[in-house]
Amino acid sequence: MFKNTVTELLEAALLERPDLFLIDFSINSENHIKIIVDGDNGLLVEDCMFISRAIENNIDREENDFSLEVMSAGAASPLTHKRQYKKNLKRTLSVRTSSEEIEGTLTEATEDNIKLEWKVREPKPVGKGKVTVKKEINIPYENIVEAKVMIKF
Repeated sequence: MFKNTVTELLEAALLERPDLFLIDFSINSENHIKIIVDGDNGLLVEDCMFISRAIENNIDREENDFSLEVMSAGAASPLTHKRQYKKNLKRTLSVRTSSEEIEGTLTEATEDNIKLEWKVREPKPVGKGKVTVKKEINIPYENIVEAKVMIKF
């Protein structure tokens, strides 16, 4: 019953703010609610407060003792939703599939796959020396084991 109420309040809040989307949601046996959200344009503290208030202000604490934690996915967290890929276009990703690990710039994110581009130095086809070659690959979402944004300082 309590979980249904929290779920309905969370869904209503996300409908009110279509730029926000749910990454993870759990309630443990001690009524600790943990919500991880992200936004198409990033996530501000105010966005987390909006979700928190939408839930906390609509549950009677006299009836239900609970704790609530609303947070962002975090900069080092793996990408888990297609919307996260779209918001990270033109950023460097490290993508691991079952057969290889590729680091490149995310140039496209469609409904079915992502496209990465990167440059490598390869031997010239004729003669000595090396030449810089631009490579690209399309990776279907179902082939991605893990993808992370590479943070550069």
